[in-house]
Amino acid sequence: MKVLVVNCGSSSLKYQVLEMDNSTLLAKGLVERIGLDGSVMKHEKIGMDKYIVEAPMKNHKDAIGYVLKALTDKEHGVVSSMDEISAVGHRVVHAGEKYAGSVLITEDVMNALEECIDLAPLHNPPNILGIRACQELMPNTPMVGVFDTAFHQTMKPETFLYAIPYEYYEKYKIRKYGFHGTSHKYVSMRAAALLDKDIKDLKIVTCHLGNGASCAAVKHGVCIDTSMGFTPLDGLIMGTRSGGIDPAVITFISEKEGITADEVINILNKKSGVAGISGVSSDFRDLAEAEAQGNERAALALKMFAWRVKYYIGAYMAEMNGADAIVFTAGIGENDIDMRKQICSDLDGLGIELDEEKNNVRGEERIVSKDSSKVKILVIPTNEELMIAQDTVEIVSNL
Repeated sequence: MKVLVVNCGSSSLKYQVLEMDNSTLLAKGLVERIGLDGSVMKHEKIGMDKYIVEAPMKNHKDAIGYVLKALTDKEHGVVSSMDEISAVGHRVVHAGEKYAGSVLITEDVMNALEECIDLAPLHNPPNILGIRACQELMPNTPMVGVFDTAFHQTMKPETFLYAIPYEYYEKYKIRKYGFHGTSHKYVSMRAAALLDKDIKDLKIVTCHLGNGASCAAVKHGVCIDTSMGFTPLDGLIMGTRSGGIDPAVITFISEKEGITADEVINILNKKSGVAGISGVSSDFRDLAEAEAQGNERAALALKMFAWRVKYYIGAYMAEMNGADAIVFTAGIGENDIDMRKQICSDLDGLGIELDEEKNNVRGEERIVSKDSSKVKILVIPTNEELMIAQDTVEIVSNL
């Protein structure tokens, strides 16, 4: 069974085609600058050089059209016709409280996504546009929605509610939702497989550390807590996001700087995090280089990031009454050897012991804890596209 995975941004579209009989990636690509001058598609059939198309693409339907042409191209394609694609899996950021798992996309589902636009105004509209474009161009192909928020819908009210007047939850659904759910689900499942354990017997802290970052507490296969909140701004310090702060800071900065609350939120989203602390960059490689050259603020930013991750690891171990494993994933988690070392330092009292020699690895599945460590430490490259494809197969197989 071949599955097309689609991930639409406001002016971009990422895609993959996977053969799910053996979980093999056949092709992948990226369309950029949709609706803007200089639209371009970069398509790669695995094993071949990239195939680049520069052409006007005024909307997501145009972009999907070029993707389908590339996938059926005699030289660069992987199918003779789109009839060979059994299903399309769509990454959708927000489904609110509507869905606790992936679903077959129907008009009711589309209406639910429309209703959630207020909760994800930057993400849901392009997700919806991508689905509509695929439905128009592939009307007989089943579509599945895989939601970033779904994995976290197993949190209990005492965990996901905020201590604000309850009526705001009832009226506006203000609560913790969490994000990166597809990644947290995938790496927790892979951790169980690598440890040769049933995930229902494990307590795992998953650390998705990239430019956007979050941790999750996965107990017996379900999420019981996560660090991102009503929006992806809460929780860990990130590349340009502040993470959790005292909410009174917003009005304080607004009054002192003479700017609106919306402008402060924009600063917290786009000009804060390690970039704001360091004044150097949101890229951890740049920060490491600056630290090596004696930049104290870059060093401070890295320490603050590590401290916040360590804080959540400790909190989630308390919440789950211990942990069997800690998983590092995403760009920083998979590749930053020094950051993993910094996060795991001085945690031996919690049974967490990093093996520095094993930890000398980037982008590979590896257990990097000492043999004596009570809590296993794993590096697992995330594969959200494969997780989306697997969920898609599971849904359409039951049709």
